[in-house]
Amino acid sequence: MSNLVCKHGEIIALDIRSKISQRYHTVTKAINKEFWNSYSDTANSLYVGSYGRGTAIDTSDLDILVCLPESEYYRYDAMKGNGQSRLLQSVKNAILNVYPRSDVRADGQVVKINFSDGMKFEILPAFKVFDWFGNWTGTYKYPDTNMGGNWKSTNPKAEQDAMASKNKSSNGLLYDTCKHIRRIRDDHFSSYHLSGIVIDSFVYNAIGGWRWSEPGSTSSATIGSYEQVLIDYFNSHLFWGLPINAPGSNDLVSTDTSIECLKKVLDYMTK
Repeated sequence: MSNLVCKHGEIIALDIRSKISQRYHTVTKAINKEFWNSYSDTANSLYVGSYGRGTAIDTSDLDILVCLPESEYYRYDAMKGNGQSRLLQSVKNAILNVYPRSDVRADGQVVKINFSDGMKFEILPAFKVFDWFGNWTGTYKYPDTNMGGNWKSTNPKAEQDAMASKNKSSNGLLYDTCKHIRRIRDDHFSSYHLSGIVIDSFVYNAIGGWRWSEPGSTSSATIGSYEQVLIDYFNSHLFWGLPINAPGSNDLVSTDTSIECLKKVLDYMTK
């Protein structure tokens, strides 16, 4: 593989994506049956994380957000002794009803399913956040079992929409760059940590007005100049500890455990 960014297209094979979809619908139906008294296999869930943002290159840690009724939030929030942990256990038990032989466990903020074929799902139970007028803000709150239990917030749809919009305006360069960085990470620096949200947020902010040339046209940019723009952005922002925001939601993204690996990947791309 070239160290320079190249076109990747769809990396995850069609048969694998079909299996992901089948398991997604099975999990969704199990959650709806347990919490919504419904047999729908599509309502109240969405892909999030790298797969939801369109930048995944493999099936490790596929993220699904499942929306639960507001009444469940009040029930578990009122519990003493880490109601967030008990909520995760309830979601875990619902999933075990449909995947009794899989490795299913609650872990921090999610319920993890480790399938025997190596595919991994992370299920994030969440609740819609409404404003004073009863309108949904687009934000979800989700449980965090650490430090005695608390609630955090996320706006994955805003992130997905922002990524999709910039990918379109860049003629696919945004997604291709994110996938390229993931491939270098996995092939050359797998012993280091570099999260998907850090990759996507970094590229989204660093890409500027760069885009793939239109078919049949030629670019005036010299080879490697785009990759140099990425590392220049890193050196002028992340190297000095300046904050980086997630696309769309503008949530602050922690880079503490990812910055070393990101620097190695960028150096590899520009050597």
